Amino acid sequence: MDKLAEAVAALRDDSQNFLAALVRVPSDNPPGDCAAHAAATAPLLEAMGFTVERHVVPAAACAAVGMASATNLIVRHRFGSGGPTVALNAHGDVVPPGQGWTQDPYGAAVVDGRMYGRGVAVSKSDFATYAFALRALQASGLQLNGTVELHLTYDEETGGEIGPQWLLEQGLSKPDLCICAGFSYAVTTGHNGVLHLEATFHGKQAHAAMPHTGVDALEAATEALRSLYAERARLSGLLSGVAGIGCPAVTVGRISGGVNTNVVPDSIAFRLDRRIIPEENPAEVEAGLRALIQAACKRVPGSSVEIRRIVLARPLVPTDASRDLAARICRVASEVFATPVNQVGVPLYTDARHYAEAGIPTVLYGAGPRSILEANAHAPDENLVLEDLHKATLVIARVLAEVLAA
Repeated sequence: MDKLAEAVAALRDDSQNFLAALVRVPSDNPPGDCAAHAAATAPLLEAMGFTVERHVVPAAACAAVGMASATNLIVRHRFGSGGPTVALNAHGDVVPPGQGWTQDPYGAAVVDGRMYGRGVAVSKSDFATYAFALRALQASGLQLNGTVELHLTYDEETGGEIGPQWLLEQGLSKPDLCICAGFSYAVTTGHNGVLHLEATFHGKQAHAAMPHTGVDALEAATEALRSLYAERARLSGLLSGVAGIGCPAVTVGRISGGVNTNVVPDSIAFRLDRRIIPEENPAEVEAGLRALIQAACKRVPGSSVEIRRIVLARPLVPTDASRDLAARICRVASEVFATPVNQVGVPLYTDARHYAEAGIPTVLYGAGPRSILEANAHAPDENLVLEDLHKATLVIARVLAEVLAA
């Protein structure tokens, strides 16, 4: 382990420069034209001595998820013979910068030990964490058996379907374990799923002076909204057993429709977000919501409703094998950071679920602070404490060494 610590320390400046180079290349999603970032990243990895596989996602598959382009990168390195394959996955697409920055969102400025830029914490940082952990393992000369793969993908902000899911479905990787991008002070073993539905209510258009001659689609939608907000209150009493996740939630995030102020609306649509805790069955959640909305619509005679699923992302559910991997990371991270690092759940959803759904024990761990809020992730002045980057790199390197030596 001393050899690993020395190797990570020797790569400190290179790791920081690598991350800065990634931040300086925009990869906003939307619009999701991310092939250029992969084209800039691959030569940087090749300069480190890695062989980089470039897997271009077909244009039709990109368009289906609302993206313009994506190229997934895979780096593979085998140590010795036999042994497990461990995948390390991070995503390079980011949300647009938005307003309110005091630093250039593509500048990678370092101020008081923090690097600033969009994606510096979520999750271009773990391109660096994982690449330099692997490089440190190579430099250490340790006798290991197994394979480490870097999966660098570009569609987490749109659901991961043409990133991790595509790599697995194409048979490009079959890892035994997976670590996905995360933060340094906790190991995530579970997270929420999400269901997005669009409900479109139909009525009959009429003059506002004679509303009784029409069927008010907004009245039907309002009945459904009342039921959904009652459901929200009910869900607040269902607490997940996975620490950090909390309770399920339902939110109506968008409403549209109507013709004009003086017309009874004949069509109203809304979209809802339903967060699914690990203990829930996603199919039952969806069936329940559909039944609730349909029953509400029937209370307005003459109205009808169409319900369309937009997204269904299943929860990340802890398993015995993922808890074992998490326990190993917690022990090592607690030593490196000199503070307790524990297993937690988070209320958002991530690409990790795609690996878990394929039967691969999966956890999240990487470079970053104690919370998304602390990093300003998806907010102005996103930043990363560079010391966390270097310590997380050592944690990943040590964990990989233990797994491949076992």
